[in-house]
Amino acid sequence: MGVAIASLFPKKEIKLEDLKNKVVGIDFFNVTYQFLSSIRSQDGSLLQDSQGRTTSHLMGLFTRSLNLMSRGLKLVYVIDGEAPELKNKERALRLARKERAKEKYDEAVDEEDLEAMHKFSKQFIRLDNSMLKEGRELLEALGMPVIQAPSEAEAQIAFMNKNGDVWCTASQDADSLLFGSPKLVKNLTLTQKRKLPGGKTVNTFIELIELKDLLSNIGINQDQLIVLGILTGTDFNPGGVKGIGPRKALKLIQENKTQKDFDKMFKELNVEFDWKEIYQIFSDLPVEDNVKIKWSKVDEEKVRKILVDRHELNLERVNSLLDKYKAEDKNSNQKGLSDFF
Repeated sequence: MGVAIASLFPKKEIKLEDLKNKVVGIDFFNVTYQFLSSIRSQDGSLLQDSQGRTTSHLMGLFTRSLNLMSRGLKLVYVIDGEAPELKNKERALRLARKERAKEKYDEAVDEEDLEAMHKFSKQFIRLDNSMLKEGRELLEALGMPVIQAPSEAEAQIAFMNKNGDVWCTASQDADSLLFGSPKLVKNLTLTQKRKLPGGKTVNTFIELIELKDLLSNIGINQDQLIVLGILTGTDFNPGGVKGIGPRKALKLIQENKTQKDFDKMFKELNVEFDWKEIYQIFSDLPVEDNVKIKWSKVDEEKVRKILVDRHELNLERVNSLLDKYKAEDKNSNQKGLSDFF
């Protein structure tokens, strides 16, 4: 979901080449949901094999990971662990919304309304255990380390970023900044195009947001940033405080700088949630502090076993992408004279 304060952030456009040889931490759930939402047929149905098993996420992980690896990026995926209790409560609400969306999708199917089918199909996405297991298996076959976080993946990546294990967090959400990640990279794709909810396609660019620049630019500290996120809404209090958008929230935060000020502010706003409980999640969530990151060669045989033998993806397409990766990776890692100066 992510916090709704991105409009306040100073953004720097960077090129894919700027990330060459950089270690990039990726939230597995975040990117996998993107693939489940975007890789679909015209009627909104997911890609499936002959047994009805979903393959959209596997094709997305395979294609994008290879493309980024071939450009010299070193990817590390992190998987969510046990969710905070507040997030579990929100998941129950999301489940109810998904069930309503499924009902509307079924109605659209009966009416043969392709546009409505495509719209509502994205609103009841589920990532089950088999998808998680196979997604991880595929990434490891591609030679990438996959880290299991004790709780939120973005908190783990933020810790790894602060610790120097990764150069940045790659995500479409701003939550990682509230967790203290020094660098956030958005729109990390090769196409640099994004489909809006209405179906319109817009051009994008890879954005780098540096936490120190953000805090300096809007004149607040890390504690205030967390509270700013709480005011506008997080995964743990969706929607935030009614009637307060990013600009109004920033004004409030600039006027309130201490825990005592925050207590008074939230009391006057008459909120129905405990802001301190949410603040504690962002400031002190459990993380694994002894992470071991190691890359290995792509196991082509295992990749083909997962994608082709098990799920019937096209062998020629899989081989073509593997061959393209090997060629581009070799070219990307060849040093010219300019690399030595």
